[in-house]
Amino acid sequence: MTPLRIATFNLENLDERPAGGIDFDDRVALMRPQFQRLRADVLCLQEVNTHSVTKSGPRLFTALDRLLAGTEYEHWHRVHSLNRGGVHPSDKHNLVIISKMPIRAHRQVWHDLVPPCAYRPVRANPAPDEPQRVEWDRPILHAELGLPGGRSLHVINVHLRAPRAVWLQGQKERFGRWLSVGGWAEGYFLAGVKQAGQALEVRLLVEEIFDARPDALVVVCGDFNAGEHEAGMRIIKGDDEDTGNGHLAMRMLVPLERSLPEGQRYSVIHHGRPVMLDHILVSRPLLGWYLGAEIHNETLGDELVSPATIHAPPESYHAPVVAEFSLPLG
Repeated sequence: MTPLRIATFNLENLDERPAGGIDFDDRVALMRPQFQRLRADVLCLQEVNTHSVTKSGPRLFTALDRLLAGTEYEHWHRVHSLNRGGVHPSDKHNLVIISKMPIRAHRQVWHDLVPPCAYRPVRANPAPDEPQRVEWDRPILHAELGLPGGRSLHVINVHLRAPRAVWLQGQKERFGRWLSVGGWAEGYFLAGVKQAGQALEVRLLVEEIFDARPDALVVVCGDFNAGEHEAGMRIIKGDDEDTGNGHLAMRMLVPLERSLPEGQRYSVIHHGRPVMLDHILVSRPLLGWYLGAEIHNETLGDELVSPATIHAPPESYHAPVVAEFSLPLG
């Protein structure tokens, strides 16, 4: 049997030029032991920022390179997401997959399976004459990894839209105050459309993989910005209770935090409330080799309260989530 550990970690704007007076060396000192504790063979990372050394130079993952320097992950295989034009990484919030195993293929999915929605805001001021495109904020990153024995592991890294109201023309002031409840409500509705649209694209990508091989080994990792019973998660999971068709049960994805006691199932503390926003979902064939999960949430601060009370907090307010498997050699 071959041990395999897969981890997901939202690094909370990993940037070597952090805002808010944060010292990047402090971040490295805190986060490097977190990476060592993961003991991961595959890492799915979110919110990794880039910088160019010169004005016209390529955008580099200098912060991530510094964080991983001297660790076992430093020289592993790595792929990352690109900007909307598909030319180079974005300035902020890139997705990264790091793998000890060879990466056979990878691709970015961003409105490749689901076109942008057309919507004409009713509360915008002035109101647009024509419907506007509602696009997802970020892509999906898919990598096919080579396992011992020749099988492939499909790793999908996601960062779904947070449930924060989308800006509307003439409805929100510069410092974040909304001018009407109706304006906020429409912005919140649009945020839900963006998250659900991303989730639909993830599910359709999973469907493509299952169409090619029904017993595919699939893992979807990342920051879903949603609990298990919220819309984004339900769309991606595809439970047979939702489809009402037992014949489709092999196509559902299983959240691995279900195997942990309910009191341990949280990756974020939001205004005093523990919530599970970061997930690892696996296909039924991969579930057969599952051993256990970990959520490293012992040192979590409150993502709303702590930044207001602590000067320059260096940690991420998301806990890493890890799943361990034991795969057959052949």
